[in-house]
Amino acid sequence: MQIKDFILFSGGAGGAEACFGELAEKYGLDEVNYSFEGHAIERTRGIRYLTSEELARKDVSISYVSKLMNRNYSRAPIFRKVLQTICWQVSSGMEIFVVGEILEDNTVKGGTGWGAEYAKICNKPLFVFDQIRNEWFMWEEGSWQKVQAPVITKQHFTGTGTRFLEAEGRRALEELFQRSFNP
Repeated sequence: MQIKDFILFSGGAGGAEACFGELAEKYGLDEVNYSFEGHAIERTRGIRYLTSEELARKDVSISYVSKLMNRNYSRAPIFRKVLQTICWQVSSGMEIFVVGEILEDNTVKGGTGWGAEYAKICNKPLFVFDQIRNEWFMWEEGSWQKVQAPVITKQHFTGTGTRFLEAEGRRALEELFQRSFNP
């Protein structure tokens, strides 16, 4: 596979998603950022505004997501649209990379956690860089397993994560892209 054949699917938000996008651009990868009218994002390269109809195709029950994630999420319409765009990101990628924090209940902290849970539901390879532990993990057979140096192996991959990207998270993404695209 050639680098030009790879596509990053993300959301263009500040933090981890912006970093994924910057690295995709630096390495010459295509980038698709799913969003919707009126949503503030940092990355506009490859922006794909979803229509109301497209958003509705990925509708999720806030009650279901809240129960699955062991927390209470906002019922505001904009939050529902954010969850729907995350579903588009995960559906489009064949492997999912997330930056965040793995909690004791095996979910990932914040709204980012829905992307990780949806990846589990879709049975997609899921990698999370935990910024607190400063380590990569892979969801495998119902639990998180440490992995030393994951690489991006699928042409269509998803990159998402926390808006609060720490230096360790940025370094982990830089090293991920270097391992993957500078063999």
